[in-house]
Amino acid sequence: MTTPRFGAGIWHFATYLDRYATDGYGVPRNIIEAIDLAGQVRDLSVVDLNWPYFGGRFSDTQIKEALDRNNLKVIGITPEIYTRDFVKGAFTNPDAGIRRKAHELITAACDVVRYHKADYVKLWPGQDGWDYPFQVDYSTQWQRSLDGVGQLASENPDLKFVIEYKPREPRVRMSFGSVARTILGIEKIGLPNIGILLDFGHAIMGGESAADSAQLAIDYGRLFGMDVNDNYRSWDDDLVAGSLHPIELFEFFHVLKKNKWEGVWQLDQFPFREDSVATATHAIDFLKAAAKGLDTLDEDALREAQSRHDAIGALKIAQKALFGAMGD
Repeated sequence: MTTPRFGAGIWHFATYLDRYATDGYGVPRNIIEAIDLAGQVRDLSVVDLNWPYFGGRFSDTQIKEALDRNNLKVIGITPEIYTRDFVKGAFTNPDAGIRRKAHELITAACDVVRYHKADYVKLWPGQDGWDYPFQVDYSTQWQRSLDGVGQLASENPDLKFVIEYKPREPRVRMSFGSVARTILGIEKIGLPNIGILLDFGHAIMGGESAADSAQLAIDYGRLFGMDVNDNYRSWDDDLVAGSLHPIELFEFFHVLKKNKWEGVWQLDQFPFREDSVATATHAIDFLKAAAKGLDTLDEDALREAQSRHDAIGALKIAQKALFGAMGD
């Protein structure tokens, strides 16, 4: 296959805090510093940027200068509709004023997408959902989600919008919580410029087969982007891609190749304690090996094994291709 382009969320190169290390896991970095780190990663060509830009007041021009000197482009802009202002939701907030604020924030992000000539606006409505039984009216909650996304897409027909679904966190239940639910919502809206960004880790933590989820999204013409990482299935650990579930990730990539999907293979990892450049480089090395493995995969033998539902036969073929490529 053609060597894919590799990307990463710019947050991969930030520093983090949690409820334990409230002073953070490193000295805070601004987005310019994060871009300069991303530029050190071999084979990285595009980044997804949070917006507003973090760590200071930076103009689009300043960001572009940093990107240019690091030979990086922008694949997407992620408006921060999951911060303190939106703790009760962005699209689904009970306060109409907050819903309007979310709409205005995303609308402003649309101009940033245009400036950087990015592929899409990424919507991660992490605070849209609920935590307790009887907390929300489900019909109202769902309709507000669809109305919010639909209004943005209809007002900006020149742009693509991708919804990154996730089962939970920060809400216990998220409105766009599965591939099927998200496709159902997108099809209900009925606009061509809305699609899915499929995060491998979100799929498997939700009990999905990421490969099957990708095929479903492709079948509906809605797979606009993807992120890869890994986790232990119980939480969104955002560990290094391929570190825990390499064969499932390989199957995910195989579905993309089989369907001639040619988007960016993007990292969504959070190296809390590891060196961010080394972590990204290591992950991309695995992705390159996976791409090489797809080229050596015996497709005829695989189709024959699958036609008989021969699990062991198919697994042997896939393992030989992937692990053989990793050993080269």
